[in-house]
Amino acid sequence: NLTKETRVLFLCQATDMTTELYGVTVNEISTLSSYFDQNFLVVDKHGTKYILKIINSEESKNTALLRVQTLAITFLQQHGLPVQTVVPTVTGELMRMKETDCGHGRRSYCVRLMSYLPGNTIAETQLTTQDLYHVGKLIARMDKALQQLESPNLSVLKNDDDIWSLSNTPLVEDYLSVMDGDPLQELIKVAIEQFKSYVRPKISSFREAIIHGDANDRNIIVTPVENGRHVVSGILDFSLLMNGCYVYEVAITIMYLMLKNHSPLDVGGAILAGWESVIQLNDAERDCLFLLVVGRLCQSMVYGLYNAKKYPDNEKYILHTAKNGARLLNKLWKLGKKEVESKWFTDAI
Repeated sequence: NLTKETRVLFLCQATDMTTELYGVTVNEISTLSSYFDQNFLVVDKHGTKYILKIINSEESKNTALLRVQTLAITFLQQHGLPVQTVVPTVTGELMRMKETDCGHGRRSYCVRLMSYLPGNTIAETQLTTQDLYHVGKLIARMDKALQQLESPNLSVLKNDDDIWSLSNTPLVEDYLSVMDGDPLQELIKVAIEQFKSYVRPKISSFREAIIHGDANDRNIIVTPVENGRHVVSGILDFSLLMNGCYVYEVAITIMYLMLKNHSPLDVGGAILAGWESVIQLNDAERDCLFLLVVGRLCQSMVYGLYNAKKYPDNEKYILHTAKNGARLLNKLWKLGKKEVESKWFTDAI
């Protein structure tokens, strides 16, 4: 784990950056969990809260992609979607490259300051079926809006080698050695083979779209309303924004929202019903939904284990999926494609 001295250094650097770049006088600052980046909760002298995001040095190299992500956040905010407001620097920039030493020598990092959205993550909340319906509907509305995004740099969203793209689910095989000795390794191998033989030939029938790519249970914020229900108050983290397919977004959302739900099999139909109230899936997309959900579960578990070994300081956060993922994967596989999809499609009517 990071030493106390290192944590203090990070907080001091973040405080200085916030004041220097944004003219914000920091009253309180604390670190927030993140997969690869440095996130800070900042409170100014008026009590206004912000999120300072320092993007990891590797992803900070791709400034064209970061500019499109920033554009997408601003675009969605202007179209009434519950996303953060990007705060401009004192010189009017929505993102800024800053050279500093975060413990690995001097490197260049992309910095953003964004508004704070109140609420709890879905990972911390039990959602009703009605809540899940509205989540599915909102994610579909977001993706529909994203198709209107205009920029000469949209081509940066197409990355055929991205290991997190569901098109590239078979790339999981290259990382499977991290599961040596785990009985789940064999199940994942079989699932990947089924993906290759069943899903791959149908991908050409999937409709391409710009998608968020990571609508997981920690990237969606909800706030309680009456009768135990919740409304979505925030969609976070556009770092996996990509040129993918509509059905990938549905599968990703279903998978992550099943993880901590007390009735995981009830999630798919509710999300799908909400989604299809905005965008209907076609026959090929529906036919592959189960294996796409399983595919994302395999990706999340295997890449999680790989990254946890690579970044042991952040193991707890990275292995978020692993805790319930093994149980969920076993359950889905035991029930099988026909039974699970039958429930989802019946519930979605």
